Amino acid sequence: MNFGPLPSVDAAAVPSEGFVLDVREDDEWAAGHVEGALHIPMSDFVARFGELTQAHEDGARIHVMCRVGGRSAQVTQYLLNQGIDAVNIDGGMLAWEGAGRPMVADGGNPAFVL
Repeated sequence: MNFGPLPSVDAAAVPSEGFVLDVREDDEWAAGHVEGALHIPMSDFVARFGELTQAHEDGARIHVMCRVGGRSAQVTQYLLNQGIDAVNIDGGMLAWEGAGRPMVADGGNPAFVL
């Protein structure tokens, strides 16, 4: 078990080709998200863990995202305990939006953080 400080990264420092896992709920995702991110709500995460391992076959670092960083911190800790290279995105989607990083929304609507 890892009890050290949780590894984290600023939203502005996430590589544009980085693997992003969004653990927010469906309504939050629909309002605005990182294009190409994998969406598995934290409430379904353990049940849907296999989707992550399938999508993440190359072993690249996983950048975990929620709205402000609380839920993603819990998921990051879980992934680290599974031996997976994961970091929490500090400040979540609010920091992502604040850093001017690109976002998309479902249905072609203007993206925003719910």
